[in-house]
Formats: sequence, C-alpha cells, structure tokens
Amino acid sequence: MVAMGHVDPVERRFWARETSSDWWDRIVLQVWDESQWLPNFRMRKGTFLELCELLSPALKRQDTRMRAALTIQKRVAIALWKLATPDSYRSVANQFGVGKSTVGVAVMQVAHAIVDLLLSKVVTLGDVQVIIDGFAVMGFPNCGGAIDGTHIPILGPEHQGSQYINRKGYFSMVLQALVDHKGRFTNINVGWPGKVHDARVFKNSGLFRRLQEGVYFLD
Repeated sequence: MVAMGHVDPVERRFWARETSSDWWDRIVLQVWDESQWLPNFRMRKGTFLELCELLSPALKRQDTRMRAALTIQKRVAIALWKLATPDSYRSVANQFGVGKSTVGVAVMQVAHAIVDLLLSKVVTLGDVQVIIDGFAVMGFPNCGGAIDGTHIPILGPEHQGSQYINRKGYFSMVLQALVDHKGRFTNINVGWPGKVHDARVFKNSGLFRRLQEGVYFLD
C-alpha cells in the first residue's frame, strides 16, 4: 500500500506531559509585588533579574526540535524557590509546570553557575578596617567578623554514615560562616561531617590559616 501511494505520511510526534507555566509567566513575573517576592524567593524582583543576568553565561541553552529550552529566569526561579522553601521537588514541579527531574537539574545548574561565576566575587573578606569600624559602632570593638557553624541536613551516606550524625541526631554537613557588621557573608567553609565539632572545622579552615599567617586581621 505504501508503494502504491495509498498511505498518507504522518508527521512524527514526541509524547510529553502537558504542563502549564501560566502561574509563573502571567502572575509571578507580571503581577507579584515586592511583598510577595521577598518571602518566597528571599530577594526583590530587581535583585532576581540582576542575578539572572550575571548567571546567563553559564545557563544559556538552545531550543531543540523536541522542545523549547527553559528560560534562564525560570530556571533560576525554580532553583531559588526550592532552596528558599521546604517544598518537595514534586511540589515545585507542579508549581512551575515542569517535570520533577527538571527541578533537580535546574537546582544543580544554578548552584554550579553561582559557584563558578559569583562565589569568589561576592563572598570576600572585604575591607577589614571598615568591618572593624562597623562592629565598633555596634559595641563590639576590635572585631573582624561574627563566626558560627550550622548543620545542613543531608541524606545518610552509604559509607561512614555514623560520622555524619550530628549531636541532634540527624545526618548533616557543617557549614562554617563568617559575616561582617551588616550580616553579609565574607567567608564560608563547607563539607565536614556533622559529627565534627565546630572548633575542629575552624582550625582546619582556610580562614584559620589566614589568621595564623597574618593575611587577615593583622593585629
């Protein structure tokens, strides 16, 4: 029948689950004001747009014949929403009209882009004297920063899992953070198992070495 021309050609179609991004495209981007952006994305819309611009070199993607690539703004928004809220991947996927696996990919892409393009530029020790003066005004003379450790929850690893159980009884990694007089991050150290004491993390950090060598906070 094909040879005789009795069968009409049929355009090949790819199956994909129908999703809707109206909530993001028509409500969040066009209607939401700052009072809605701040609690949900932890930043103002202007900051969000600036962040998208800064990350664009690492997040640009091309459309394919099968589907259009997610915009940079939507990928950054998905990642920020997941990081800023306790929502599950499935919940975030339904919210933005994408697949659950797409949420996971977006979070990792944006995280890697932030580390590659922004971390070394944004998280810096800065002008030490300005920070010392700022703390002095607050009543803390001769202070170059406020430091503490916090536990980032993780899934239990397959190997040496007991090392990641912290004193509160859940699996975690330790994040050590130094902030200036305005609460801005100036140094971070992350990756130690949750069981490790804050003092050990500090003594093995790059910040401690800089202090010992007189590179930071000379006096």
